[in-house]
Amino acid sequence: MASELSGPYEDARATGPEEGARAAGLVAAQEKAVALFAEVETRELVSPGVGEREVSDRIRDLANEMFGTTKHWHKRIIRSGPNTLLPYRDNPPDRVIGEDDIAFADFGPIFEEYEADFGRTYVFGDDPVKHRLLQDLPRVFDAGRAAFQADPGITGKQLHAEVERLAAEAGWEIGIWHAGHLVGEFPHETNDGARAESYIAADNATPLRRTDRAGRACHWILELHLVDRRRGFGGFYEQLLDLA
Repeated sequence: MASELSGPYEDARATGPEEGARAAGLVAAQEKAVALFAEVETRELVSPGVGEREVSDRIRDLANEMFGTTKHWHKRIIRSGPNTLLPYRDNPPDRVIGEDDIAFADFGPIFEEYEADFGRTYVFGDDPVKHRLLQDLPRVFDAGRAAFQADPGITGKQLHAEVERLAAEAGWEIGIWHAGHLVGEFPHETNDGARAESYIAADNATPLRRTDRAGRACHWILELHLVDRRRGFGGFYEQLLDLA
């Protein structure tokens, strides 16, 4: 899968104090998101018998309680059951989480003006296939990150294809058209307004390690939405790809 950086993408990984501060800000934002969702799990805020909207509001209020966070750069998503098959842009009716259910959270809290983008999945009951998906999500994420780390010139198209391959190998389909996107300072980071180049997607043939027009390093979220359409459910997992 190896490829070479060339042309305007040479020396694409910008360095210096400003870039270090940007990277640190994104990592700090994710660390807060990790802490937030650890507390979500401790308090069992995502639980059977509760509606998706109520769960979303509970997590919103907890973010405010823990970090004073009141802004989210994208709509807050809690999906359960068949709603877990739906892409981000859909707005299904509110649904109560069931006793033998699967649910996921997709939140974009803003911490100190830096975007976090964080997703996790929750399984209730003993369904072995749902539990297998729960285990596969972080495993496929780690394998996708390893592919990114192994190839300095990897493009959005190449990483998308690798994630698709990893998902199929595990017995799942990709539920959305992309596998991640740019992330940065609020408002939501885009790359020169070019939609394709802002996503880890089949139509992005540019290297992910590059700078934007302002000379800043591009940083990425790896976003997994894995689904089993026959059984009628999916799962979700996302966090920073290129920073840890």
